[in-house]
Amino acid sequence: MSIFELEAESRSDQGKGASRRLRREGMVPAVIYGAGQDPQSIKLKHSEVLKRLEHEAFYSHILTVNIDGKPSKAVLRDMQRHPAKPIIMHMDFLRVDENTPIRVHVPLHFVGADVAPGVKAGGLLTHDVVEVELEVLPKNLPEYIEVDVSGLQVGDSVHLSDLKLPEGGSLVELARGESHDIAVVSIHARRGGGEEESSEAEGDEEAAEGES
Repeated sequence: MSIFELEAESRSDQGKGASRRLRREGMVPAVIYGAGQDPQSIKLKHSEVLKRLEHEAFYSHILTVNIDGKPSKAVLRDMQRHPAKPIIMHMDFLRVDENTPIRVHVPLHFVGADVAPGVKAGGLLTHDVVEVELEVLPKNLPEYIEVDVSGLQVGDSVHLSDLKLPEGGSLVELARGESHDIAVVSIHARRGGGEEESSEAEGDEEAAEGES
């Protein structure tokens, strides 16, 4: 079975007590909604869900959720994890209509840091954003957006407006105005004297301790 496919069963039991019972049975309570259809409560095998979550692409890919053997196309909209244990508490899936744009958080993949002039000159590469919210037709949804930093000098940045988006795609943040065109990645000059300064500071501390 593909990592983008899940087997699910419909469920009629509702409430916190029912959800607790499902978790004790090794199941994950979930709901699927959208695309002009009524929300439907479902349950999935916890072990199978954990396997899928090991793959980054699962979070931003069109999934096939087979509910009682009937397939539905959907994306993972929300997920609740236990605060202390490796347990998935609940999942929300959004049905997709191929003709209707959806909003999905897509990860950024940074390439070219090893050859960036700013990094070679001793600059510090800072990732200010690691994912973006993209509005796009399901058929054009990418697994990630690549950000090339190979040409950046010290003081340079890549902003949201510089990203190469899939056909027909737009960034939700940019739709809020020009002031939201924030930096995605930057190269800054390092502050202080680096390791040499750190060594001197440690030497001063040792000397102070010897005098006390």
